[in-house]
Amino acid sequence: MSFTLATWNINSVRLREPLVLQFLAHSGPDVLCLQECKSPVDKIPVEAFRAAGYEHMIARGQKGYNGVAILSKLPIEDRGDMDFASLGHARHIAGRLENGVTIHNFYVPAGGDKPDREINEKFGQKLDYLTGMRDWFRDSAPEKAILVGDLNIAPREDDVWDHKKLLKVVSHTPVEVEALAETQEAGNWVDITRQDIPQGNLYSWWSYRSPDWDAADKGRRLDHVWATPDISNAAHSSAILREARGWEKPSDHCPVLATFDL
Repeated sequence: MSFTLATWNINSVRLREPLVLQFLAHSGPDVLCLQECKSPVDKIPVEAFRAAGYEHMIARGQKGYNGVAILSKLPIEDRGDMDFASLGHARHIAGRLENGVTIHNFYVPAGGDKPDREINEKFGQKLDYLTGMRDWFRDSAPEKAILVGDLNIAPREDDVWDHKKLLKVVSHTPVEVEALAETQEAGNWVDITRQDIPQGNLYSWWSYRSPDWDAADKGRRLDHVWATPDISNAAHSSAILREARGWEKPSDHCPVLATFDL
C-alpha cells in the first residue's frame, strides 16, 4: 500500500476552506493533517471535503484557537488525543489507518515572543508541552507510526534564513532545539523531510510581516514529518509546496508532503 501524507498549518480551516480544496485538487494527498483549524469540530466544512473525496475525518477543535484535524481518503480510526502540559488545548489527535500505521498530528505551542519562561508564560508552556511529549514517547515507545505537524521549532541551522540572527528568536533558540531533539530521540523518530532532502535551506513558514516574503525569503522550517525507524525506510518523495504561500489569502505556512510505501 502506498499513500501520500501532507501536513499544513491552515490558520483557520473555515476562512481558508477554498485553499484546502485547492490543495486537495492540486496535490491529492491520501491523508491531510491540518493544524490551527480555529474551529469547533461541528463547524469544520466537512461536506466540502467529502465532496472532494475525503470521506473520513477525525478532529479536535475549539472556538477561535488551536484545533487539529485529519482528512483522509482512506478509512481511519480515532485513536484519541493527549493534553500535554494540561493546557486544555486542542493540539493533538491520533488516527490509525487500516494498514496499522498510527498518525499523530501535533500543534505545538508557538511560545510567545520572549524566550524566557520567567517573564513569558507561553514560552514555559511550550517547553512543558515538549517535555510531556518526550516523557510519553519514553514511556510508550511508538511503533509503525508517523508524527506530523506544526512543531513550531526550526531545529537545524539550514532550517532558518539566518542561524546567528535567530539564536535568540523563539522557534530557533538552543533551549527549544534541545527540547525538540530530546522529544525526537525519546521516540526514535526519523526526520523524513531531512532524510529525503539532507542538504540545503528548507522553509515551510514565512511571516505575514514581510512585505515581499518570496523575495526576502526569511523563512523557517517549522512543519515536520517524522516516522518510526520500522517504517522510515519506506518514505520517499518529500516536498514542501512553497507556491501555496503565494496563493490568495494564504496561510503563513505551506504544506509539507511525504509518500510511504507500506
